[in-house]
Amino acid sequence: MAYTADEPLADDGRGNSLMSFARGGEAEPPRDAPLSAALVALWRAGRVLMVLDRHRQSWELPGGSIEEGETPRQAAARELLEETGHQPDERMRFIGYARFVLAPDRRTEYLALYAGSCAETRTFEPTEEIAAIRWWNLLEHLPGDVQSLDAYLAALTR
Repeated sequence: MAYTADEPLADDGRGNSLMSFARGGEAEPPRDAPLSAALVALWRAGRVLMVLDRHRQSWELPGGSIEEGETPRQAAARELLEETGHQPDERMRFIGYARFVLAPDRRTEYLALYAGSCAETRTFEPTEEIAAIRWWNLLEHLPGDVQSLDAYLAALTR
């Protein structure tokens, strides 16, 4: 499995770049840099669930840091529930590992990407971290900034 690329697949204009994406075995994570986070693309009726992060003021996929003793899959499920109140109807599919170079120090980190689906929406209560959620078809305009790296990753999960 190759985890390197010369040119970024996508960047966000803030110094963060998606350098590569490797589909493959969940049990074979990359070892050349930390696997620090997990994201979830939760789909419903052709739309992916996005969260509006209060701090960054951008629409992003639900997800976050992997806590000590937690697997990437557990982190993805926990973050999805904490940030949106949603859970997938069935076991999430592992999509792959994304390699990022992150600002400001140009460090390399990986995240695990999962996808799932749900038939029902749940009531959302804003939190200190998440201001709103929205089901997005990847094409329509969302009010505010859409995190381009997350949009790229969401498209990979279709």
